[in-house]
Amino acid sequence: MKNPRKQQGVVLFISLIVLIAMSLAGVALWRSIGTGVLIAGNIAMQRGAVTSSDAGIEGARAWLLTASPTVLNTTQAQGYISNWDERFDAATFDWAAQGSTPPVTDAAGFETRYVVHRMCRLPNVGNNAPNQQCLTVSVSGGSSSRGGGAYGATPLSGTTYIYYRITSRAVGPRNTVSYTQSIMY
Repeated sequence: MKNPRKQQGVVLFISLIVLIAMSLAGVALWRSIGTGVLIAGNIAMQRGAVTSSDAGIEGARAWLLTASPTVLNTTQAQGYISNWDERFDAATFDWAAQGSTPPVTDAAGFETRYVVHRMCRLPNVGNNAPNQQCLTVSVSGGSSSRGGGAYGATPLSGTTYIYYRITSRAVGPRNTVSYTQSIMY
């Protein structure tokens, strides 16, 4: 049998090593969970920004449906440009000065603005003006329905529509920014 005096403190030393190992494992687990929560939160913010940006596209579509041809032939102070502007860059565009007004803020705190470009070469003139070039789509078939234009409704044959590019930007919490573009006629 061994002398009990020589074994004093060995159990304490081993238990301290086990305690340190368990503490390190706990810290690593805590950091891993914290990183996962941050990633999930960032993905949720990004998806919220895209959803809010889509709402800007829908707001621009509603505006286009109510705008008169006279308005659509002229660049507006905010939110509408009557030509395609090949230098347009959504990241450097002055959204506060030239984006749609007022900005729409949703319940999640995202502020959404949009800008609509008429896909024509010359600004501030009609689509039939001399030297004007517009991106258009012509409808060859149709019906004789007297109903107004809506989703799923077929327009009269021979109708020509001008394309419009809608760019929407949503800015929200955590410096989240989302740009969405859509082309419609």
